[in-house]
Amino acid sequence: MYKTKIDNLDLKQIADSGQCFRWKNTGENEYTVVAFDRALRIKQDGNEFELDCDEADWNNIWKSYLDMDTDYAGIAKLIADGDDAHLKEAYAYGSGVRILRQDLWEMIVTFMISQNNNIKRITNSVDLLCRRCGHKIDGSAEGEELYTFPKPLEVPDEVFDDRSMGFGYRAPYLKEIYEYGANNPDWLDNLRKMSYDEAMESLLSRKGIGKKVANCICLFGLHHVDAFPIDTHVKQLLDKYYSDGFDFERYKGVAGIIQQYLFYFELYMI
Repeated sequence: MYKTKIDNLDLKQIADSGQCFRWKNTGENEYTVVAFDRALRIKQDGNEFELDCDEADWNNIWKSYLDMDTDYAGIAKLIADGDDAHLKEAYAYGSGVRILRQDLWEMIVTFMISQNNNIKRITNSVDLLCRRCGHKIDGSAEGEELYTFPKPLEVPDEVFDDRSMGFGYRAPYLKEIYEYGANNPDWLDNLRKMSYDEAMESLLSRKGIGKKVANCICLFGLHHVDAFPIDTHVKQLLDKYYSDGFDFERYKGVAGIIQQYLFYFELYMI
């Protein structure tokens, strides 16, 4: 068991933010997280966190996953020192959202599934894919079975033809990306070495990946935090609150993080 204090982190806000689809609520302020073929149970009490891992795994895996090296306090000050009243309100509402450093392949596949979809259906499709083609891993909560995310070569073609998976029109694109990943094993490592613009160009060359999905992959899978995905919700809020244009220059280098505060507020504000 490892205990630590972390500011600017709220488990529920991250779980509900639409950037991760395999966080499961297992108790009050407690979640089971599946990432990198591992499971982690994490519990929050204010800014105090209890994780069922040792210090070595915290330093080698989960510290990076929770984006501990990004200066979120500095971002808070940048927002506070500005004159954007709407952003200040959005930050106050969702200041615990962070950009997780997630597995690149998982982000490519899950955000392809996410196109014209809702979080419940995305989560269901991802869960079915993992149960059917992943490998069972340790870390079950209350007897629940947890599975790895299927890598290239681990998903047979018939899975993409199975309508019960909920892939819909995305099925042929998913089949093709799995084939491409299997036939181009260096692609992921090459993507990690690319600039944001280069990564966008490479991702957009694949069928089934449009600009919004490519930006999500860059933001959540490659940690290009200047990526600013624009979906229906974001377009609406930009039209509503930033008709004269959003100040990308002020938030250069952290625009993707700012987008998450705005996006979360737009989704859940009452």
